Amino acid sequence: MPEPTKKDDGQPEENVAPDSGDAPSENSVVMTPKEAKVATKDTEAIVTVTEAEAAVPMPAAETPQPQPVVIVVTELEPVEGEVTDPQPLVTEPVENGHNEPAPTQAKKHVEVTEVKEEEPGTPKVPAPSMKKSADTKATPIKDKDDDVTASTPSPPPPAEDVSIPKKLSIDLPNDSNPESTRGRKDSVWSLGDGQPPEEIDKQIETPPLSTLLIEKPQSGSINVGGDINFVAKVEAKDLLRKPTIKWFKGKWMDLASKTGKHLQLKESLLPLGDSEGQDDAGELDFSGLLKHRQGREHKQEEVSEVDVWDILKNARPDEYEKIAFTYGITDLRGLLKRLKKTKKEEKKSEAFAKRLEPAYQVDKGGKIRLVVDLADPTVELKWYKNGQEIRSTPNNRKFIFEHKGTQRIMVINNCQINDDAAYSVTAGEEKCTTELFVKELPVNIVKKLEPVKTTVNERIELECEVSEEGAKVKWMKNGVEVPTGVRSRYRVKSEGTKHWLIIDDATKDDTGTYSLMATGGTTEAHVQVDLKPLKILMDLQSVTVLLGQPLKLNCEIYPGNVPGRWYKNGQLIQPSERLSIIHRTKNHSLDIESSTIHDAGDYTFVPEGYTQMLSAKVHIIDPPRVHLEALNVPDDTVTIVAGNKLRLEIPISGEPAPRVVWMKGERVILDSGNRVRAETFADHTCLTIDIAEREDTGNYKIVLQNEAGEDTASVKIKVVDIPDPPEAPMVTDVGGDWCTMTWELPRYDGGSPILGYFIERKKKQSSRWMRLNFDLCKETTFEPKKMIEGVPYEVRIFAVNAIGVSKPSEPSKPFIPLAVTSEPTMLVVDDVTDTTVTMKWRPPDAIGAAGLDGYQVEYCIEGTDEWILANKELIEKTRYTITGLPVEAKILVRIKAINAAGASPPRTTQHSILVKEVIEPPKIRIPRHLKQTYIRKVGEVVNLVVPFVGKPRPKVNWLKEGQPIDQTISIRNSDCDSIMFIRKAERKHSGKYELSVQVENHIDTAMLDIQIVDLPGPPQAVKIEEVWGNNVALDWNPPKDNGNAPIIGYTIQKADKKTMEGYTCIEHYHRTCITISNLVVGNEYFFRIYSENMVGLSESATATKDSALIVKEGLQLKIPEYNDRDFTEPPKKKKLYSMQMNCSQPKVIWMKNKITIIDDPRYRMFSNQGVCTLEIRKPSPFDGGVYTCKAVNDLGEAQVDCKLEVKGGFTFFELMKRGVPLHLIDKYMNESKTSEKSESEKKGSI
Repeated sequence: MPEPTKKDDGQPEENVAPDSGDAPSENSVVMTPKEAKVATKDTEAIVTVTEAEAAVPMPAAETPQPQPVVIVVTELEPVEGEVTDPQPLVTEPVENGHNEPAPTQAKKHVEVTEVKEEEPGTPKVPAPSMKKSADTKATPIKDKDDDVTASTPSPPPPAEDVSIPKKLSIDLPNDSNPESTRGRKDSVWSLGDGQPPEEIDKQIETPPLSTLLIEKPQSGSINVGGDINFVAKVEAKDLLRKPTIKWFKGKWMDLASKTGKHLQLKESLLPLGDSEGQDDAGELDFSGLLKHRQGREHKQEEVSEVDVWDILKNARPDEYEKIAFTYGITDLRGLLKRLKKTKKEEKKSEAFAKRLEPAYQVDKGGKIRLVVDLADPTVELKWYKNGQEIRSTPNNRKFIFEHKGTQRIMVINNCQINDDAAYSVTAGEEKCTTELFVKELPVNIVKKLEPVKTTVNERIELECEVSEEGAKVKWMKNGVEVPTGVRSRYRVKSEGTKHWLIIDDATKDDTGTYSLMATGGTTEAHVQVDLKPLKILMDLQSVTVLLGQPLKLNCEIYPGNVPGRWYKNGQLIQPSERLSIIHRTKNHSLDIESSTIHDAGDYTFVPEGYTQMLSAKVHIIDPPRVHLEALNVPDDTVTIVAGNKLRLEIPISGEPAPRVVWMKGERVILDSGNRVRAETFADHTCLTIDIAEREDTGNYKIVLQNEAGEDTASVKIKVVDIPDPPEAPMVTDVGGDWCTMTWELPRYDGGSPILGYFIERKKKQSSRWMRLNFDLCKETTFEPKKMIEGVPYEVRIFAVNAIGVSKPSEPSKPFIPLAVTSEPTMLVVDDVTDTTVTMKWRPPDAIGAAGLDGYQVEYCIEGTDEWILANKELIEKTRYTITGLPVEAKILVRIKAINAAGASPPRTTQHSILVKEVIEPPKIRIPRHLKQTYIRKVGEVVNLVVPFVGKPRPKVNWLKEGQPIDQTISIRNSDCDSIMFIRKAERKHSGKYELSVQVENHIDTAMLDIQIVDLPGPPQAVKIEEVWGNNVALDWNPPKDNGNAPIIGYTIQKADKKTMEGYTCIEHYHRTCITISNLVVGNEYFFRIYSENMVGLSESATATKDSALIVKEGLQLKIPEYNDRDFTEPPKKKKLYSMQMNCSQPKVIWMKNKITIIDDPRYRMFSNQGVCTLEIRKPSPFDGGVYTCKAVNDLGEAQVDCKLEVKGGFTFFELMKRGVPLHLIDKYMNESKTSEKSESEKKGSI
């Protein structure tokens, strides 16, 4: 919407349509959620209708009927519209003591239309407007993300002398406007200081349907690219002015700022049944509307009058919502705001005896008097217009101020539109206001439009004269406003009261009914634009064009600016890169750069707007031609495999169709042949060979003839086949698992180059061939690999060309893969003299199935390339001495390993060898184990190898403690070591040996310590020193012979006198005295002792001469004296009885805590001579408990118990490592805690 303009005195001016001053004001579309009083949950758009809430007095002049308004909104997406419907307000304004009737009814139709696209320049339907007395001030539209607020209208004057019952009226004081709304007579009531909006919205969850919106927009669905219309109809019969229509998408998007090709907003007025069908344009006389309303109100006698204003003033605040709902008040907040202001100004005026009337109306150009009566004439009086003070100047006759007693009068002369404003007068601190409405007289048509009939390309001028200069009028064509923009074909011109519509270079589309609309009437005239008569200056001519040549068709017609269309065989021709259509004044031409066969036909040119046509025929001729390039074969050679069918199609061209002849050499190929035949068609010729043979290879000639010329071409046909098999291959070289084979090319390659070969092999005894290569071998040599050494093989060849694989060749002669050995290893110089060089080496790492026959030694004197064979026969040893060498010569030596496959790669010395003996001082390299004392037992073998170096061969000498060695020791010397060998060592061989190695004056010596050891002798002087209790003290001396090794310990054994069976008490004892404890009381013991060295125990032991009797202390055995009885008696004859004594061996059972110990590796049980023993290995606290030894035999049983307590505790981890079960570990841990607790309690009690 346009921004409000400023008047000359700086006040805002009312908004008018841009086309005319009397045009209807635009319906504003503002996105304001706060103004939406009625909304639904699924609403996509909101239409807010802003109305005036007060009637303004108007003179009873012309009363045109108000028309319903239709607003059309075009949108790509479905939207819904809703109208906020304030309840109609009726007042009875008074001007100069005359009452004015109520306005007539009007209906407004709102339509939303969605279109896919709108033609540019299509005007919208004009929206009629009403006068400023009830118009709405334009509000600038902000961005879609900003809040847009509606302006606040001035309240209507109070109702005076209301005589019409049955109608709802609201009494509002005219001087209670807030200061911010003064000077804005088109404001909309705001919410004011009443109840907050959010509280009201919460209370009124389902507001009533607006009485203005008689038809709501309906939701709809549409496919992308389709059109959709949304229509909203508004009942405007109770409105004093045209409502403002606002469309929204969603809650915030203002559709007024989105209008364009895809979105259109349209309004239209629809006449009511009781209307008089007046024009849509023009102003609405509100005095006439009031009269019609008053007449209708008299008919509604059943409705009683209700003064809502008095009800609100006397009601409690909590009843405001109920009253608003009962009486249909939609702008309750505005009423509450004005009610609050009214309550503040209920006191009687002290400055004014008579105030200004609420509103005044004057005709444009007339004069108006504003009169106030002062209670105090001395009070200073000031007049204001729209809040700005009006000052009197001598030269300004616009405003005249008069004084008549207490009356103060301001006269406004020559009232114009800019005088339409809010006026106020202040007397002291008091103020009263009024509004002046300037009524603009209608503009009448003085001179009407006249019909025009002309032809195209002519100038059209439509002239009309109106009654007022500078009046704004609207030009229409067929009911649609004529666009007059910069790019429009229409121009509008005005001078004084005359107005012109000018159309330059008229077209037939300009035909129609043109009208001019003014506020006082409308005039229209019909314009007819006809075509000019057509004259053919040059007709089209039929042509014959050679194929590929340019084609041009020309014609000339009059008039020259007439466009036309070209047709070929009835089809419209469109310009392209190859075809161009040119129109220059009278000349029309069709140009084709390069003609084709398809360009032939009937061409027609049709001038646009005329029924006459110009026609011509185009004939294209083309010499015959053979298109061999379509074969896409190199050198025009077609290759076919023997035995296949060939169908050779070659495109031909020519207009008319040429005659075709196929020839091979001098022979013509007919179309009736059996195996080889030729056929000809409309656009190609065909040569067919059913079964190709080698004889079909050759050149074929094609001859084409027609009336335009002749053409010939040749095609070569090549019949190919698989190649012949190659000859049998030859094996030229053989390796350990490979061989090298060669072969010759096949005699015939099948007419196609040989691409490669496949090679197969098999064992001689087998019939299964195995392919060796899957990629073709391009050469005539191949090296098969991965064969088994020593196995005979055969190979054969396949030749391959583009057609296929040949038959296999004959197999080669059998061959056996044999590999030479690898080169010898570790070739070093062993010795050098003045004439000889001794070399040594190691055998090859890989020998192979052929084995190793021997070695071949060669040498080469440095500076020459000749290798001389040192050994004429093969040698098997890995050491060889080359003799007969020149003194101080430098030679290189190489060694080859020889077998049945040949000689191996040679191993050559890295550096040259100087043939000259060099003295090397001797050096003995004693092994590490001989640097210490060399110990051996008596009777063992002694074999000592002592290496040394030195040249020439050193002299070796052995000495034992400075004396020559014994003859029982054998010495063997070599060039590099010396060996001492003793077959059976004796103790006399022990001692220190000296080895000396001498080369000329150089000597090196080394010492070797040899110790031969034997078993020691028994200890000496073993005796019992003392016996007490169950203990015996023993003492002895070391052995006389220690076996040539230190004594490392003694072993003591005890033996019961009854059994004399020895039992070891202790081993590896180091001292020569000991006390034996825990002897059994009543037994008598002997003791013996063994000595021990590194070899072992002595062969015999030394025993005590006396025995030790273990007796019980304090008890002495008294041996009773017995008298010998004489058993002599004479012999008697008696009966002989036999008696047998049987005493079974008892079974011993051990138990722990009454649980039998069975197969537990931690326990060892044994019994000897009635002594039962239980041995516990690595005892732990877990092993504590009551142990029972039970002996059972056939005669009975006996048992004995003992309690074992193991001192010291173990951790959970240690018990787990020992393999103790978890339940036993848990039991042990609990017992340990219990015992520790009891011990601590005992200590505490002590």
